[in-house]
Amino acid sequence: MPDPKIMQQAVHTYISAFRDKDLDAIVKLFASEATVEDPVGTPKHDGLAAIREFYAKSIELGAVLEQQGATRVGAEYAAFAFEARIPGMGHVDVIDTFRFNEDGKIIEMRAFFGPDNFRTI
Repeated sequence: MPDPKIMQQAVHTYISAFRDKDLDAIVKLFASEATVEDPVGTPKHDGLAAIREFYAKSIELGAVLEQQGATRVGAEYAAFAFEARIPGMGHVDVIDTFRFNEDGKIIEMRAFFGPDNFRTI
């Protein structure tokens, strides 16, 4: 099982890297075989090249993430709630889950939100 402290740190790095627009820091969190499903129910982004492309677009939008509450860790998963503020689009309340491998790299990211989670400010 991955180290819970490494999992907690990965969430912190993820949030910080968005703030800093640090695409490399985000991509380094993921294993080469990782998948990103954002939001859940949409086609997955498979592998680091697809994940890099996905996050590059998110950063281009100017998304800023603010974690809401503590990170929850259980077995190989971390779950955390956050608010994403996207210029021109408003705010969305999201819950992400990260699944980690034994090396502490994310192998699966899933984002949970839907139309009722969007609001304009």
